[in-house]
Order: sequence, then C-alpha cells, then structure tokens
Amino acid sequence: MILIADGGSTKADWIAIGEDKEEAFRTRTLGLNPAVVPEEELHNRIINMFQLINVKDEVKEIHFYGAGCGTPKPIKILKDILESIFINAKIFISEDMLAAVYAASKNEPALVCILGTGSNSCYYDGTNMEMLVPSLGYILMDEASGNYFGKKLIVDYYYGKMPSEIAEKFNEEFNLDADYIKRNLYRESNPNMYLASFAKFMFDFKDEKYIKKIIKKGFQEFFKYRILPYNKTSETPIYFIGSIAHYFRDILEKVAKKNNLKVTGVIQRPIDNLLEYHKSIIK
Repeated sequence: MILIADGGSTKADWIAIGEDKEEAFRTRTLGLNPAVVPEEELHNRIINMFQLINVKDEVKEIHFYGAGCGTPKPIKILKDILESIFINAKIFISEDMLAAVYAASKNEPALVCILGTGSNSCYYDGTNMEMLVPSLGYILMDEASGNYFGKKLIVDYYYGKMPSEIAEKFNEEFNLDADYIKRNLYRESNPNMYLASFAKFMFDFKDEKYIKKIIKKGFQEFFKYRILPYNKTSETPIYFIGSIAHYFRDILEKVAKKNNLKVTGVIQRPIDNLLEYHKSIIK
C-alpha cells in the first residue's frame, strides 16, 4: 500500500493506493506543518486517525507533500515521526509546492502558485522547479493567503477601518477579546491556522466593497512579489491551488489581467490530481 498526503497547515488530505493501483481509502487529519506544530502534536494528529493506524504495517511507501517542508530541519522532524509509526514504509517528503506542480502542470512548463492558509509560487520548466525566493512564512511573507487576510481583518476591526455593519457581524462570529487573540497568536500552536480561520468570513461577504478591496490589494501584492519577478509572458500558463484562489477567482482573474497575464486554472484541493499523477508513475 502507498500513502499520498497533501499536508497543509490547516488540514492534511491522505489517499491510500492498494496493490491493484486503485484508491483504497481517503481521510483527513489536522494540518501537519512541522515548522509550526510541535513534534508531540504532529505525532498525535497522525496516530489519532484510525484509518491510518489500521494500515500502518501494510504501508510500503509514503509520499508526503507539506507546508513547512522546504528546509532540512522540519523535513527530518516529520520523517522521524512517520518512520516511528509506519515502520515498514519508505518515507519521501517534499514541500507542498511540488505537489501543486504535479497536480496542476502535468509536467508542462507553468507558473504554479499556492493561495491557501499560506502562499507561495514557483516556475516549473517541465523538469525542474525554480523558486526565486524561499518562503519565510506567515509572519514575514504569505501575501494573499488565508493568514494574511485574517491579520488584515483583525487589524482593520481594531483600528476601526472595517465598515460598521461588517464589523458588527465580524464581532458576532468570532471571539475578539484582545487577551484571547493574543493567547492564540503567541502561546498556542498553529497561529497561522488560527489567523486563516478568520479569512472564511470573507467568503460570506465577498460581494461587499470593503472585502473586494482588501482581496484585490492582497492579490496585487502576491503578483508583485511572487509572480512578476519570474518575467514570464502571457503565453506562460499560470495555475493556482487553494481555497482563497478558488473562492475569489473572479478577482484573481481581474488582477492577472491588469498585470497582462492570464489565469489558466484554479484547483481548490490538489489531492485528486496528485493521486492521478502517482498512479501514472507506479510501476
């Protein structure tokens, strides 16, 4: 049995492939970003999913593509945990950007971008993945991501920049007590996921002028720092992965057009496309 995982900061989607090369089951755990989630919590999030533990001795390979898996230290942390659980499996860990490439480009040259809890981009030439700037995560980067917009909403609420009728609904939906917010940001695990949880508010008010404005500004920042520096023409396909891109595709396409580029495709969850890619390469 082979396990394939697309591991974001908020959630991780898992699919098992049996010996007949067909899907055996799929499941979902909480996010498994080793750069922000403590080791004990990573371990618990895996072993508490009975579908994974039920087959742990049968798994021969795990292909894990994850947020926070772009540097050696977090990769080692996650690999050690997986090896301790799936004792008969070979473990392959890559960053989520590579999963996005496999899911979107079908091995053809393209710009591939992630707009989910976090954000990132790369250029794939059909063989190699080029990333001009490594991601420094939710505090310093992640333009136009869920946590980026979550921060924006909270700040605007506190500074009184959010329209009153929207602010009232925002206050009804979330606990906006200052001490509660600070505890989640500075003392609890997954502060990026916590911030991104506020972004869901935008989905219900996406026709409001205020929401459209901050979405548009965030997308423009993403293009400025994460797409335009590659200096590609409108002939280069551009794919986006993630819920932020999916739910605000209309604004995304307008921002792309403003920058003389065109959105080729948007995939909300790449796991199905990733499954087809791996089935195609199983010998």
